[in-house]
Amino acid sequence: MEYQVLRCRPTVPGSRRLPNTSRLRLIYLLYFSQPSEYRPVYRAIHRQQARKILQLGLGIGQTALRMIEVAGRLTPLRQIHFAAVDPFDARSAADGPGVTLKMAHRLLTSTGARVHLVPGYPSVELARVANSLGQVDLLVLSARQNLRDSDRAWFYVPRLLHERSQVFLERLLPGGSTALRLVPRGEIDALAAAAARRRAA
Repeated sequence: MEYQVLRCRPTVPGSRRLPNTSRLRLIYLLYFSQPSEYRPVYRAIHRQQARKILQLGLGIGQTALRMIEVAGRLTPLRQIHFAAVDPFDARSAADGPGVTLKMAHRLLTSTGARVHLVPGYPSVELARVANSLGQVDLLVLSARQNLRDSDRAWFYVPRLLHERSQVFLERLLPGGSTALRLVPRGEIDALAAAAARRRAA
């Protein structure tokens, strides 16, 4: 059982008083959950008390469920806004495993959070929905929907961010595993500026 490992970990600093089982579940997500590369994302959500999350590339939705769960530990779920851009029904083999739009909507709305799902690819859809999505507390870029080679998409990313927003970029590693890193704001601004220059050329 996953909770057998958790007794060695102290209560997370700053967390509200939760029932023991809930506290153990939170500690599991922050420090012991698999895949391990997403633990810093969950910790960032908890530390910031993030209420608005955007994921570009939903996949099968399990990471999204966990992000919503962590956010809901300190904020009522009805105040959590989760948005995702994903191919859904139009996904190809190159997009990796995923769920249909209907399945994703059913899965994520069952959490009680406010959910906004956008079918399509970030390189196209961010131009259309960036203004309506507004600023987010946390942005996760899936390796399958990597924006590095999409000038058009990076151009719109800064307008999705406020001063304390955090952006995590996932990349594929040899062998099929993934890694995430926190993207510095300077790098995001540089990518957006390069995109703007190419648009103007």
